[in-house]
Amino acid sequence: MNFVEELTWRGMIHDIMPGAEEQLNKEMTTGYLGIDPTADSLHIGHLVGVMILKHFQASGHKPLFLVGGATGMIGDPSGKSLERNLLDETTLRHNQEAIRNQLRKMVDFDSDLPNAAELVNNYDWMKDITFLEFSREVGKLITVNYMMSKDSVKKRFSGEGEGMSFTEFTYQLIQGYDFLTLFQTKNCKIQLGGSDQWGNIATGTELIRRKLGQEAWGLTCPLIKKADGVKFGKTESENVWLDARYTSPYKFYQFWLNVSDEDAESYIKIFTMLDKATIDGLIEEHKTAPHLRTLQKALAKEVTIMVHSEEDYNTAVEASNILFGNATSDVLKKLDEDTLLAVFEGVPQYEVSRELLATGIKAVDLLTEQAAVFPSKGEMRKLVQGGGISLNKEKLATFDQELGMNDLLNYKYLLVQRGKKNYYLVLVK
Repeated sequence: MNFVEELTWRGMIHDIMPGAEEQLNKEMTTGYLGIDPTADSLHIGHLVGVMILKHFQASGHKPLFLVGGATGMIGDPSGKSLERNLLDETTLRHNQEAIRNQLRKMVDFDSDLPNAAELVNNYDWMKDITFLEFSREVGKLITVNYMMSKDSVKKRFSGEGEGMSFTEFTYQLIQGYDFLTLFQTKNCKIQLGGSDQWGNIATGTELIRRKLGQEAWGLTCPLIKKADGVKFGKTESENVWLDARYTSPYKFYQFWLNVSDEDAESYIKIFTMLDKATIDGLIEEHKTAPHLRTLQKALAKEVTIMVHSEEDYNTAVEASNILFGNATSDVLKKLDEDTLLAVFEGVPQYEVSRELLATGIKAVDLLTEQAAVFPSKGEMRKLVQGGGISLNKEKLATFDQELGMNDLLNYKYLLVQRGKKNYYLVLVK
């Protein structure tokens, strides 16, 4: 596979330095991409970089993931108006291992192949270098004029935000030193990243040229935006994390399932490894019947399996069918508590005392007097007689049916369904 050609048709190249493609076509090349270690999980905004290195490895090249331990202690000014929170070493090491474990599921770290991925942390080579050494070995090679010419610096000096500290001003030198170090120790000849990193990447190639008299290259991907122009990576309320502790596989699956048609056509190229013929076929199929959401379903499947597992994907599909399909009570009973609550987030909820269920209570008394799901016993009786009420996806046969703890999901929840689309969740505390 030709790396540049592959990224080009997927819309994943913004800038590429002259000579980079020739180098990649000539031999197996080591390249690196930096990852922010400020949390112990990646989020979907990081997936663009992960996919770039997946394609890099699939093309026969060797990927390095650089966890920015040192740079995480400073904060990258690129595209930001405020400084970051700075991290201590214990937190950084914890985050590094968590990120490594996530990446291992998506990229080959463990095989004996010469292009198996590696993870490096720039804190390991920055922690022992003194300020005087850095000033002498690196600072003297790059002029202030050169550093001031970078867009990431100019924007902060022209009134965006509250200016820039000296710490942040040195960021591009530190990132450039990363490239120089990896060039010398890992024979790393190309840096990859988002288009907001172009200035920092160029500083690295310039350091290598001035210090060693050798050539290195850079390649960037456009910053991914949604069709409405908003930066990709967050929902309105929160990050979509890759760790199931923070974003359940069900919610993760739902994020991709609910993207717009226009975004789905773009994202399926960027966030999956499906080949061009397959993607072109899916796009055409989707256009003939957009309501079937063929693209979104294929996208959600591929990304959920890649990040989580096929089992998590199947569970997410089954959970989705509870609300939108004809799922059975058996499917409902298999859901873990987090997924159950995610599926029914936003539906009316009622709390009742555990003692009521422990001693037994009639359904009609529970759902009219204790949890006002129905306004009156008479209305509930009519709905039951018409077959219009289900408890935990099973039809309620008689309105005065006795309910106890064994009728609850996880001994804690009762799902009430009125008609096809109206759900209520009773929480027993």
